[in-house]
Amino acid sequence: MMFIRIASLLLCLLAARPALAGVYYSGDRQHPLPAAWRGYLPDLRLLRLCGLATDTGRNPLRDRYADDALALEAAAKTKPLTADRATDLAALYIRLGTPQKAIALLRLVLRDHPDHFRAAANLGTAWQEAGDLEQASAALEEAVRLAPAEHREAERLHLRLVKLRLKEGKPADAPDDLFGVRYVGESGKPEAGTIAPAARKKLPDNAVALVQQLAVWLPSDARLLWQLSELANAHGDVRTAANILDGCVVELGMKSESARARRQLYRSAADELAKSDKHDTHLGTLVLKSPRLFIRILDEAKLPKVDPKGVNPLPWTALAETTVGKKFDVTVLKYVEQLEGKVVTISGFMVPANGSDAVSEFLFVEFAVGCWFCETPGPTQLLAVQLANGQAASFVRGQQTVTGTLKVNHSDPEGYLFTLIKATIKPVE
Repeated sequence: MMFIRIASLLLCLLAARPALAGVYYSGDRQHPLPAAWRGYLPDLRLLRLCGLATDTGRNPLRDRYADDALALEAAAKTKPLTADRATDLAALYIRLGTPQKAIALLRLVLRDHPDHFRAAANLGTAWQEAGDLEQASAALEEAVRLAPAEHREAERLHLRLVKLRLKEGKPADAPDDLFGVRYVGESGKPEAGTIAPAARKKLPDNAVALVQQLAVWLPSDARLLWQLSELANAHGDVRTAANILDGCVVELGMKSESARARRQLYRSAADELAKSDKHDTHLGTLVLKSPRLFIRILDEAKLPKVDPKGVNPLPWTALAETTVGKKFDVTVLKYVEQLEGKVVTISGFMVPANGSDAVSEFLFVEFAVGCWFCETPGPTQLLAVQLANGQAASFVRGQQTVTGTLKVNHSDPEGYLFTLIKATIKPVE
């Protein structure tokens, strides 16, 4: 399939690099930005949920952060942490929703190492997460002063955001004016899929990459996500604009009437596009550099031992770690490799079959897909399912659990990477 080959080429061309700034943690590695929305937004959501203690066991990213924090705390009881390791621990505290602990630790680091850039950047973010914008501004001024050239632009934008909010005094009913752009059409009114030509020229070429990075540092900031929505729309991707604002309103509880109005505008426009056959208009003009945010989320050592005779859990995050080389050289996690030929179980959503009331084969994805042409999952984001002999299933919109024998495709570039055979399907309990 064409999209599999395209995505495979993207995967093999990407180079690993650490997170840029804002929340520095040496254990994180992220792809170059801007990342594809379908990979970036789910990773961002996992990051946002890291601060919830109730997410233990369901969020591999939070589990990894919590384990890493415990290991650093244990090491600190033996001997004092170096400035770099203490800064790492503070970053983990920020991610885990305890910015006050990060502030106390980073103050000690900066007392002894006043020119430690990562500590200053982390301290600015910690103060912001703790709700003290004045302290955040002061720390970020230092971060900008100390920032290496490759990080300075992002640090300056973070400082601008904090200063704008300090000047407001209270949250404004609009995205932060990070680039001096009004996200409206030529009429001066909000329009889906458009931005005034004069305003478009004000957007730097890396605007989306910069705001995606800010959102990585501040994943629960609804106004920042609203800014991402407007940038998606400015690049002609109204469906993504609608989806992001759905998250702002539904998941983050944004009360802004303007945001809700924009959400309705974009949702209506996206629904109209879904009815047409002009699917290429959904994709927008944004030039992407990677398929997702993080290079690795899952800690393979934390996965359960494979039971050759039992039913084994198959996390979507384990499939997402698959890489495909130029000559269809498929590399999967050792855990997935061990699961091949074994019975696995996984939860997700059926992709509707065209014109069939009941099917014996279908595609299965982690997140519901509104339009297959516009929201095509990547090759590691779907499974082909073949039900057991004599069984058929009708399309169901709700989340389902599929159990079957896993097959991994190592040789056919026209086929799906993963297939479950002899499968059964039932609603999630």
